[in-house]
Amino acid sequence: MNEPVDPELVELAAKVFDAARAGDAPALAAYVDAGAPADLCNDRGDTLVMLAAYHGHAEAVRTLLERGADANRANDRGQTPLAGAVFKGEDAVIEALLAGGADPHAGQPSAAATAEMFGRTALVERFTAL
Repeated sequence: MNEPVDPELVELAAKVFDAARAGDAPALAAYVDAGAPADLCNDRGDTLVMLAAYHGHAEAVRTLLERGADANRANDRGQTPLAGAVFKGEDAVIEALLAGGADPHAGQPSAAATAEMFGRTALVERFTAL
């Protein structure tokens, strides 16, 4: 049985997702520190880390990872934040995710496969060594 969702909760979640997309690390820290789940995800399974990573916000990614977000959590399509960062060519985000424990071989396609697809030879070599 589905209970009605509190509209204020929906509005708050929208603000948190907007902060991730905008890379507002201080706001994300405040939301998570106040009790928002670090791995909050939208209806497509995109986590806050995924949204911050895809939009190129390394500091926001670090902030979320420091608060317990999962660097490897895939969305509903099997995509990981690291694969998204490789796809977008976001080198600072790639570094933040790797430092936070991201697995370049997780997901479908994986970050390693994505790097190979786009001819990012240095990343392919780096990921092969991991």
